[in-house]
Order: sequence, then C-alpha cells, then structure tokens
Amino acid sequence: METIVAEINNLKKSFGNNDVLKDISLKIKKGENLVVLGKSGSGKSVLIKCLVGLIEPDEGKVVLLGENIPELKIEKLNLLRKKVGFLFQSAALYDSMTVRENLEFPLRDLKSKPKKEIDQLVEEALRNVGLEDVIDKMPSELSGGMRKRVGLARTLILKPEIILYDEPTTGLDPITSKEISNLILDIQKKYNTASIIITHDMECARITANRMVILKNGTLITEGTFKELSESKDEWIHSFFK
Repeated sequence: METIVAEINNLKKSFGNNDVLKDISLKIKKGENLVVLGKSGSGKSVLIKCLVGLIEPDEGKVVLLGENIPELKIEKLNLLRKKVGFLFQSAALYDSMTVRENLEFPLRDLKSKPKKEIDQLVEEALRNVGLEDVIDKMPSELSGGMRKRVGLARTLILKPEIILYDEPTTGLDPITSKEISNLILDIQKKYNTASIIITHDMECARITANRMVILKNGTLITEGTFKELSESKDEWIHSFFK
C-alpha cells in the first residue's frame, strides 16, 4: 500500500487581486520525486510555502506527514519542519561558519549527544555528497556546485522524510548541474525520501522525476512522466521540452 506523505486539496491563495493558486489538488507518495514546472509567477514557490506553513492558504486542505498544517500551533509546526529538508537556490550557508559548523547548526538542539556522535553525523552527511575533504573549509573557498552539495548535506543531517528543492541547479554549469541531479536521485534511492523539485532545468527534470506536474496561471494543468509530457500535443506544454 502506498504511503502518502503530503496531500493538498482544493488549495487557493491570493494576494490582493492576484489569484496565485486556484483550486490546486495534489498528492505526493513516499519515495517519489515530483518535479513542479511552470513559468515565473505561476505559483510554484507559493505552493511549497503553503505546504510547510510559511504561507497560510485562503482555502483548502494541506496535510503534511499526517498533520493538518493550517491547524498546527507554531511549536508543533516547528517540530514537524525538522522532518522536512530544504535546499535553497543559494544553498543558504552561513558565511562566517566552516562547513563543519554549518552542518552542526541543525543539530544544535541535540547537544546532549556526545561530540563523537555529532562528528559521525556530520562526516556521514558529507560522505553522502562526496565532500568529506572540505569539512574545515569556509563557504567562500568552495565552488557553486560544492556549496550546493554542502547545502544538501546539511539538509540530510536530520534524515528528513521529505525534501523540497527550490531550483537546485540554478547558476551551475551543465556538468555540475548533472552531478547535482544525479545526487538527488542517489539520495532518493538510499533514503527513500519523497521530494518536490521546482526547476526550470529540463535535464534535471529528466534525471530526477518519477512524476511531473505543470502549473499555469495558478492552475495545475497536467501531470505525467517526463516522457509522457514531452510527447504532449499541447504546444504550450511541449514548449518546456524544446
């Protein structure tokens, strides 16, 4: 039986007269990589912000890991968010901290753990992204691709059940973008995580997606595999794949 880790029903969100999301319904299964496509302003980022309670929906139901998000008090919401990993466009590392300190930061509430155990968690996370040798470097000493990898290692250190990737390959050269995409796939296979991947990079989508959805003007207009959508006769949908 499939486990649903996130479910959105009839979600609506407007800002003033701007209807950003219009009656969105979506389910995400455990272990599934879901790619969300859409032009700028189509509501992709608002969708994942509603999912984790950063934005309150106007209407609709949002359930994440069995919890009704709009009904949660902030303390319980923050606990739930520890089960969710985020990889931001910029990697969002702390410039004044070493790589080791950046990875220790999400573990600050676990200081009761022995230092040896924390060191092992940090080393394992870096090993997962192939960067054990940068543990004592500063973010400024790393390339863009390496910073993304460290950001992903920091995301993995709490063993999240679902990971949200916001344009994970933006600003990277094609070779590094492919490496990051393959890394997303490796993590899915190793940890059976569910992921939502917002991207404009169609090679990233091809490599990582089990399923894809496309948003247009705040509406989910279609879903399917990469192959199915790439063969669509709809000219607007097909334009993403040219």
